[in-house]
Amino acid sequence: MKSFASDNYSGIHPEIFEAIQRANNQHQISYGEDSFTAEANQLFEKVFGLVTVLYTFNGTGANVTCLKCCTLPFQAVVCSEYAHILADECGAPTQSIGCSLLPLKTSDGKLTPDMIKPLLNRIGNVHNTQPRVISISQSTELGTVYSLAELKALCDFAHKNGMYVHLDGARISNAVTALGVSLKEATVDCGVDIMSFGGTKNGLMVGEAVLIFNDELKANAPYFHKQTAQLFSKNRFISAQFIALLNNNLWRRMATHANKMAQLLASKVQNLPEVKITRSVDANAVFVIIPEHVIQPLRAQYPFYEWDAELHEQRWMCSFDTTEEDVVEFAEVLKKLL
Repeated sequence: MKSFASDNYSGIHPEIFEAIQRANNQHQISYGEDSFTAEANQLFEKVFGLVTVLYTFNGTGANVTCLKCCTLPFQAVVCSEYAHILADECGAPTQSIGCSLLPLKTSDGKLTPDMIKPLLNRIGNVHNTQPRVISISQSTELGTVYSLAELKALCDFAHKNGMYVHLDGARISNAVTALGVSLKEATVDCGVDIMSFGGTKNGLMVGEAVLIFNDELKANAPYFHKQTAQLFSKNRFISAQFIALLNNNLWRRMATHANKMAQLLASKVQNLPEVKITRSVDANAVFVIIPEHVIQPLRAQYPFYEWDAELHEQRWMCSFDTTEEDVVEFAEVLKKLL
């Protein structure tokens, strides 16, 4: 099957498979006390500086663990109306933490200080949940990417008003690659307090990493990690994958390819009749409106998801293992159907 549905559909990069095999060749201490986890932690420190690292099974678990570190039940998380924590995690943050989510409308998936300012009126009012965290996705659910200036402005605003910034980095590799900067420049140096570092959407079999930069959030993090059921007994099989991901810039190599394939896909379809690219192609996602009559025949050959049924807007995702041939063939099938 050739798919443009999600980078979750992709396989496992061969270098990741090799890393898992290496971790399988010996007994190791459980619950993250193993040598592979120690090596992965050192690599994360080399990339980001002083950081506490917790490994999780999936993105939902990573986000819940992050937000547990930041909030009390009477506090709230400000997010985009498209945020994964709001739209795609079955209420896990509110169920697991007890906090509220305060979604804001946004045309491009991004939040700005001006959007959040009206919520400051809640602070100190006992009748309102208290805004405590600004949660952003990088890249966003609409495929857009925050610039460094936009990130820094949000972080400065948050800290000035007693809030933390959580970054959902399920596709952080794609975003940082698009920006052409280092991981540290795009996160720590902008003021991000806590984040998830995505692996599953970028070549890993399973696993995400919670990265905690703000010392205020570190004390209880291991307990929240365990309580959220994300502490893996055989943690080395997650951390070993991150060793491979961080070594030799594998994370950037895979993300660069996925982004390049999205740009190629956009270039192949942008001039086709009745095809309209609706969002900026910043990372590895292409959002398009195509005629209703071609959606199902096209999807039968190449699975993809509908983003807005009313507009017939579709989302096409490229992955580290999307090939140029895949893109060309997909565009040709669409052209024939049109």
